[in-house]
Amino acid sequence: MRPKLAKLFEEPSGPLEAGKVLLPWLVGVALFMESLDTTILNTAVPAIAVALKVSPLSMKAVLASYTLSLAIFIPISGWMADRYGTRKVFASAIGLFTLGSCLCGISRNIHLLVACRVLQGCGGAMMVPVGRLTLVRTFAKSELIRAMSFVSIPALVAPMLGPIAGGLIVGYLHWRFIFFLNVPVGLLGLFLVYLHMPNYREERTNPLDFVGLILFGSGIALLSYVLEIFGEHTLSPGEILGLLILSLALLSGCGLNAKETRFPLLQLSLLKIRTFRVAVSGSFFTRIGIGGVPFLLPLLYQLGLGFTPIQSGLLIMPQAVGALGVKTVMRTVLRVFGYRGVLIYNTVIIGGLLLAFAQIGAHTPIWFIVLLAFGYGWFTSLQYTSMNTLVYADTAEEQASSASSIASTMQQMSISFGVAGAGLTTSLFISNTHAPNQVEAIHGLHGAFLVLGALTIVSALVFNTLHADDGNDVSLQKVVHHGG
Repeated sequence: MRPKLAKLFEEPSGPLEAGKVLLPWLVGVALFMESLDTTILNTAVPAIAVALKVSPLSMKAVLASYTLSLAIFIPISGWMADRYGTRKVFASAIGLFTLGSCLCGISRNIHLLVACRVLQGCGGAMMVPVGRLTLVRTFAKSELIRAMSFVSIPALVAPMLGPIAGGLIVGYLHWRFIFFLNVPVGLLGLFLVYLHMPNYREERTNPLDFVGLILFGSGIALLSYVLEIFGEHTLSPGEILGLLILSLALLSGCGLNAKETRFPLLQLSLLKIRTFRVAVSGSFFTRIGIGGVPFLLPLLYQLGLGFTPIQSGLLIMPQAVGALGVKTVMRTVLRVFGYRGVLIYNTVIIGGLLLAFAQIGAHTPIWFIVLLAFGYGWFTSLQYTSMNTLVYADTAEEQASSASSIASTMQQMSISFGVAGAGLTTSLFISNTHAPNQVEAIHGLHGAFLVLGALTIVSALVFNTLHADDGNDVSLQKVVHHGG
């Protein structure tokens, strides 16, 4: 149930109508900054590894730490907004994200870079969810679709600009400018917050589940760490097994705490809803398979095939074009094949495309790589939108917020695990992980794509429990605007 608002606009800084006009721009700026940051960094991974004198595979920690931070702090974003007000939390989130970006840009070693990425993730975890929450509370339902549609544009544009922008920055400037690019955008966002951000706040809020937050955060952080170091010789197998058991115990404790606590961090009781359970678990296992692909492809193109960062970015761009193109037929595909058919067969197709990436070598025609990238973007966009909207198929209106928190948290957690898993599988096929030659790099990356492709195909079994008519009641508006 949507809580009653204590104050509609607290300390308004301008006319309501002017604020309503510019509010989608403000949320769009935040979404663009977050989406661009992720896509622009992938292209620069090999160059940053060389600059910091680490193995390219060690850079997986830089990518995984950010998404892991998102997973930990997204569940408390709604509580923070209700407790302290949307304007204060949103401004703090943008400020924290911008500060983290600036610190990333001046980091001198990978350990500092990972720590600053965690700080960046803390801001990102609050930024987009609170922005969307503010839109929902500002616009009437008749206006909300148009506002959400506008906000979704940056999420589509950023992946198209990110890869080539990263290549240009690395090629002609310096990799540190990738992070400094967020500073002027963040300052613009703070300026718009000051002028046009409403401050919705609750007089009373439910107590925060600190125990659940500590158990969940420490559990998944430890589990991600185990995936990071697995296969390395810094710890013995017994020590790694002990850490794995401890992480699973912490997550089990979080589950038990959710059953006993009146206001748990995550409403795990929603997993009793079959379609929600299938959507979340299917999304989790599928994203583990494909979550590491943005990390692997720049390595394949640059380390394996010898392309420049700019050429690598150009080869990745067709994915974003394909993702944008599928929006025109999304409703028709889901109406004709249904969620069950789409999610089963589409998952298998994506797995097959990952297997095809394992065939890319020095003599592969460019047109084939471009076509493969376009197809991969097309089918993954269809997959993400289908999984994301199935979450709401059988959840009640009052459960939507909790369902969204669980889905978003599991999504970011699976991406973090996917990046760590991609690095792990690649290292298993490479004898010299610190400085692999071109042949070793291609061999290791091909092996990773084969393993991840097979895992993705197997994950299609999760969707087999869906019924033919599941998801028929999900509105077409949700189907269009919940991609990504």
